[in-house]
Amino acid sequence: MSHALIAQTGLRIQLVSEVAAVVPGQPFTVGLWLDHDRGYHTYWRFPGIVGVPTQMKWNLPRGWKAGELVYPEPERTMMFQIKAQGFDRDVMLRTEITPPKNVKVGESVTLKGTASWMCCGKSCHPGSMELSLTLPVAATAEVNAKWHKLLDAERARAEQSSDAWSATASEKGDAITLLVRPATGSARVSKSQREADKIIAFTEDGWFDSDKPQTIQRHEDGSLTIGLIKADSYLGDHPPKTLRVILRNDEGWLQGGGLRCLQMAPKIER
Repeated sequence: MSHALIAQTGLRIQLVSEVAAVVPGQPFTVGLWLDHDRGYHTYWRFPGIVGVPTQMKWNLPRGWKAGELVYPEPERTMMFQIKAQGFDRDVMLRTEITPPKNVKVGESVTLKGTASWMCCGKSCHPGSMELSLTLPVAATAEVNAKWHKLLDAERARAEQSSDAWSATASEKGDAITLLVRPATGSARVSKSQREADKIIAFTEDGWFDSDKPQTIQRHEDGSLTIGLIKADSYLGDHPPKTLRVILRNDEGWLQGGGLRCLQMAPKIER
């Protein structure tokens, strides 16, 4: 099995496999590992008002299929003085690969794809490179312990919706008001305004501005009123019907501290 670590300006990039071998017809996970130099960052699937997301364009053998590139929970990162949505930490993106059933045991296969990214520190460095990963084909396969551990950690941190919380959204001029309420006893409410102030709203489609101030008001019943500001420009053809938002709370949205990133899409009342 081969997966070379390639150094680029601001980061090292590597294509890795969760399994030690390919099993005919059995899907498996491939990871795109981004190891950042200190002071550098790359971008989430929607970067906000600046940045370009890391992407992967696959060139697989006939009969092979690749799923979408899945990004872990977003972080707030700074491009100079502008708040963006990306990763300062080292991060593992992932894709599910499905081999055909007729791939032959005993052979090896090389998976290829072109990764593209924008890595920024005090300056920005776009990059694009073909990466490859060679794996044996076997009747059964064990996991690669190192990459399995990292991939599992990213899966556990992924954004999710939850019935424990409900939300409504309204819009007036450039102001967007998101009201988030605990809906079941499994919801974990913020214990103080200071804790609530640390919650960050991330936009999935750019309808609100990632750089503009966000206000949060905590209420006695545990609900939160979050104030957001519409972006100056929007790439969609029409205003969205729902507010696609991910609310990151490092203290957790569920009892016991689970679910750091709550995904919501309430209808926008206008």
